[in-house]
Amino acid sequence: MTDQPLDSDSKKPKPFVQQAKSGSPTEDEQLLQSPSQEVPFTETDPWRVMRIMSEFVQGFDALAELSQAVTVFGSARTPPGDSNYEAAVETAYLLGEAGCAIITGGGPGIMEAANKGAQQAGVLSVGLNIELPFEQHVNPYVDLALNHRYFFVRKTMLVKYAQAFVIFPGGFGTMDELFESLTLIQTGKIRNFPVVLFDSSYWQGLLDWLRDTMQVGGKIGKADLDLIMVTDSPVEVRDFVMASIEDTGDRIAREAAAQDVTKKVLSGQKYYGE
Repeated sequence: MTDQPLDSDSKKPKPFVQQAKSGSPTEDEQLLQSPSQEVPFTETDPWRVMRIMSEFVQGFDALAELSQAVTVFGSARTPPGDSNYEAAVETAYLLGEAGCAIITGGGPGIMEAANKGAQQAGVLSVGLNIELPFEQHVNPYVDLALNHRYFFVRKTMLVKYAQAFVIFPGGFGTMDELFESLTLIQTGKIRNFPVVLFDSSYWQGLLDWLRDTMQVGGKIGKADLDLIMVTDSPVEVRDFVMASIEDTGDRIAREAAAQDVTKKVLSGQKYYGE
């Protein structure tokens, strides 16, 4: 196991390069492995608990003074000059002008674009990097950078200190964050939490499937789909997020409707996706 600490004081912490260069497993990979018959799990996992706890503590300490922030997700593969990259810069800039710090995963692509927009607006630009089997550097537009070994710790920080998610086109990681946020809202774990999808043409196929397959099959309800806002305008993103922060009534009503459906299902009542 490596012993590289989180670096909450340095603007540009060193990336996790030891595992990338040596091919040795990352901390997440080791944690998720089944207990080995050769090494009793009591000699390894309890110590990981201490490391996990310390990672939470350092993250909470570094981000505790964040007041109003928005987390932006999207593909690390989106290059500068791409329409979504430029839209992410503008969106983050507008949210920053409105008083929101910007949080991202700290990597390239959409994350870099959002951090760039935050810096242009003069607000705090946060990047929460993750240890990967290959090298990933923090992008140059991050003011406050944290390195995480464990995905679930990082995901907690991305949610805990944000008042909204803005989600640009992305891959599996982006989908993971999207559906986790909807699940947390649906089950009442987070409240008054706007979720905005940017670029309607990209998301339309998924939204059609959610409505025509998931909803029709009774696996979700219309109220669940009402949790999502879709737009192609950075100005609309800012206006929707700020309206939800400043006037919570409509958002809370939408979330309550989705939670009511979940309660009915969990209580054993039949539900057919209305």
